Amino acid sequence: MKKLQYIICSILIMQLFLISACRKDFLDKSPDEDITIEEAFKQRKYAEAFLVDIYAGLPNEIYFTDMVDVNPFIVASDEMNIPWPEKFPKLMNKGAWNSFNVAGQIYKNMYEGIRKANIFLEHIHITPLSAEFTQTTKDRWIGEATFLRAFYHFQVMRIYGPVPIMDYSAGVADDFTKIRRKPLDQCVKFVVDECDKAITLLPMNVVQTRDIGRPTAAATLALKARVLLYNASPLWNGNPDYRSFADNEGTKLFPQQYDENKWDLAAAAAKDCITKCESAGYHLFKNYADPVKNYQQLFIENNNPEVLFARNSGRDGWMEKCAFPGSLGGWDGWNPTQGQIDAYEMDNGMAPITGYSTDGSPIINAASGYVETGYAAGNEPTGKWLDGTRNMYLRRDPRFYATINFNGAYFVDRRVQFWKSGADGMGGDGRDYNTTGYLLKKFIDPGVSLTEQRYSLKTWIFFRLGEMYLNYAEALNEADGATSDVYKAVNAIRDRAGMPFLPVSLTKEEMRTRIRNERRVELAFETHRYFDCHRWKIAEQTDKARVYGMNVAAGTSLKDDDFYKRTLIETRVFQTPKHYLFPIPQDEIDKNPSIAQNPGW
Repeated sequence: MKKLQYIICSILIMQLFLISACRKDFLDKSPDEDITIEEAFKQRKYAEAFLVDIYAGLPNEIYFTDMVDVNPFIVASDEMNIPWPEKFPKLMNKGAWNSFNVAGQIYKNMYEGIRKANIFLEHIHITPLSAEFTQTTKDRWIGEATFLRAFYHFQVMRIYGPVPIMDYSAGVADDFTKIRRKPLDQCVKFVVDECDKAITLLPMNVVQTRDIGRPTAAATLALKARVLLYNASPLWNGNPDYRSFADNEGTKLFPQQYDENKWDLAAAAAKDCITKCESAGYHLFKNYADPVKNYQQLFIENNNPEVLFARNSGRDGWMEKCAFPGSLGGWDGWNPTQGQIDAYEMDNGMAPITGYSTDGSPIINAASGYVETGYAAGNEPTGKWLDGTRNMYLRRDPRFYATINFNGAYFVDRRVQFWKSGADGMGGDGRDYNTTGYLLKKFIDPGVSLTEQRYSLKTWIFFRLGEMYLNYAEALNEADGATSDVYKAVNAIRDRAGMPFLPVSLTKEEMRTRIRNERRVELAFETHRYFDCHRWKIAEQTDKARVYGMNVAAGTSLKDDDFYKRTLIETRVFQTPKHYLFPIPQDEIDKNPSIAQNPGW
């Protein structure tokens, strides 16, 4: 008993000591603690620190599967499959998501970033000018915050449609029931107007090395072009599925009529972006004569002249862990679908496959030279394929070899083996295995070593000039048909990729098909495919589909025909029009019932 009393007394004495220490620390504060917002903005260093904190909301979209609130869109599209069923995009694939389990961090993070931007813009006028802090610098900071506020609004618009416009910093005393979703045209106008303001305040190029990662006028021109492209597209432009969608006061939230002039605005914005960016020194990345290496390095050589805006992700090996084969220490997990593989043309510019039969078998375009059986008799001189490679992977678009690791492809220091008993096959009881017979190669740095934990500096590109060419081509084709400028824009991308120019005399509809496939290939796995299919209103075909791959449960060698049988991996679910928009997280509606839920949710 005495021993117990001693222990209790010792604990009480320690608690008193800790309380006293904490009280002393609480009262013993330096002069710059607990200052007000107004006092903070009277000092340049605090104003800049607040500006930098706004950037914390930039989504790190290199995370396709974990941190799922950031980027579930790659796996939720028809580009990729993964072996991990509990991940949020797999719930989307199954149609098993709702307003209660939806990934809600995008909504939260973007509005948190918007509020920070609003506070900054409301107080930066307090910060005094000096020899070190000129009006030019202050204007640039205002431009950065204005861009970020517009960018964050667009991030929520692209998944929810009409959203609340927050151009002031709401406080705890505000009546939040007055915050409502604004009609989509007002949301678009707000973002475009913000871009127009920021363009006048920002330089076209990064001023100094320390500013890499901050937005420029080039980034702002790109954001404006993209939002206007979305605004002209079928999902947002007079969509009959959403004409009756209104808030609880009866305000219609979607445009009631189709407006063809929106395509002209989108084309003009994309053209303006291209012209001004190229005048400022940006250009399509062409550092290497080999188109395979050139396309691959575009995403590895950070901040190259094609990049208009990117997020610094630090020295990160996450992509390599997910996409490296098991024999190199990876998880075999980022698996492109067979449909994505089929989208790559032959190197003669012809489509290898023109469609699919009801049983999922491909309708082969014999004129293209595509052969699905047999094996290569030797090595391709530049290394695109090696002896014994299945013929279906021969003579494809160079971007295929820079984007996809297929069975028998050479990667790092070995040929990958995806058949069941191969070094990278699904043999064993582990949950990390290749589900389709393919691994993502794009973005992946072959110089990384997972076993030595040696990683490389990663960035995620939000905007690049190549996208602007395709945005311009699409908008102009929809506005005026397949004009010479449409051909010029698409052919610039194809020429850079080592592909032949498009055939002449295409109709508007034929050009539309070619542009959409060009986007699928050129912008693959860059968080475009999901949104392209939604804004075109074709997701009910692409996302409600049977996903195929190779027969990864079979094979004992590279030339085992059993492995190369197209195999059904998954039948995905898509409900029209419900799944064209995300549900607003239910807890957000519980906090503010004036926020109208999206149709079907």
